[in-house]
Amino acid sequence: MGRSRRGRHASGRRVVRRPWAAATALGGLLALGAGLTGLAYSSHTGHAATPLGHAAFVPIPRGHWAAAPGPETTTVAAPVSLSIPAIGVRTSLIRLGLTSSGALQVPSVTTVAGWYTSSARPGATGDAVIAGHIDSYTGPGVFFRLRLLQPGNLIYIRRADGSLAVFGVTAVRSYPKTGFPTSAVYGAVPDAQLRLITCGGTFDPATGHYLSNVIVFGTLQA
Repeated sequence: MGRSRRGRHASGRRVVRRPWAAATALGGLLALGAGLTGLAYSSHTGHAATPLGHAAFVPIPRGHWAAAPGPETTTVAAPVSLSIPAIGVRTSLIRLGLTSSGALQVPSVTTVAGWYTSSARPGATGDAVIAGHIDSYTGPGVFFRLRLLQPGNLIYIRRADGSLAVFGVTAVRSYPKTGFPTSAVYGAVPDAQLRLITCGGTFDPATGHYLSNVIVFGTLQA
């Protein structure tokens, strides 16, 4: 994603309903985000804003692990916060929709992630999509270490009713923005799954954007 005065990241309602639109909105997310929200900032070095350093300590959230809703349950509570102890992430979750051009909105600051409200609620059947910035000229963003996650790491999402949806990482993948895996992110699934999205790969100082998206795939653990 393009380097910005606020940040950069990953990114789609039209996205879910029309897969080709998802490819445009998410695959080209960062370029669109930079032009539409003023989040572009060119790097003079082509390197990440800061060294990777050490992950901050984040305790495992307390609370009962919520099971997937039964067939008689129609909804689950909306997500309000996200914790990933393995990479030192703890953030509130804002709500993301679409821009007027059909692109997924990006958080206006780098320090919080956002849940795409037209995706599944975490713990409900379907893909819950959460996006966040990788960094900005001021330093690391909320998903700066996302690429370091490994299968088996746990992701904790607190919901508005206090319940805790816990997801296990199943895969971490990097895709060129020209080949965004729309069906893998938005396609129908039989259970509760999670997708975390940010920018990654090579940073192009000529355009001010990363050339790839990093996507973490997860499934509900309880």
